[in-house]
Amino acid sequence: MTQVLPTAKAPTNRVLDGVRILELARWQAAPRGSLILRDMGAEVIKLEWSKDSDLRNAGPFVSDMSVQFAAYNRGKKSITLNTRHSQGKELFFRLLEVSDVVLENFRPGTIDRMGFSYEELCKVNPGIILASVTGFGQYGPYRDRQCFDPIIQAMSG
Repeated sequence: MTQVLPTAKAPTNRVLDGVRILELARWQAAPRGSLILRDMGAEVIKLEWSKDSDLRNAGPFVSDMSVQFAAYNRGKKSITLNTRHSQGKELFFRLLEVSDVVLENFRPGTIDRMGFSYEELCKVNPGIILASVTGFGQYGPYRDRQCFDPIIQAMSG
């Protein structure tokens, strides 16, 4: 006899409901982390500089879409901004006003050079949380190096 299992229902009250995260991230580390937070209820807004950015161009592809990009960014909102121009920066700060977290995964100092240091973010939103994901941390001899998973695997044995 075949038993039919009931369909699982999506939770209606998740721990991060009402939390808004602005994701300024590339490749996998931070996008994967924000995906977990999205699954826990957070609203994630992915800020991209170009629709031809990094992970969008990484194969394999299905119907001209990167499978990796789709997997790491499912359920997120997305906007393309040129934060080097005043209009893009203004829109970023408007989103920042109504957000709880900025998540970035650049090398240390990059976010500061972009004009988005923690001090600048706090001028717009004093309660903002800045979460930084870096391969080698914010301090130490390797802090300025780029990092991907195979590099860490090779270095850690």
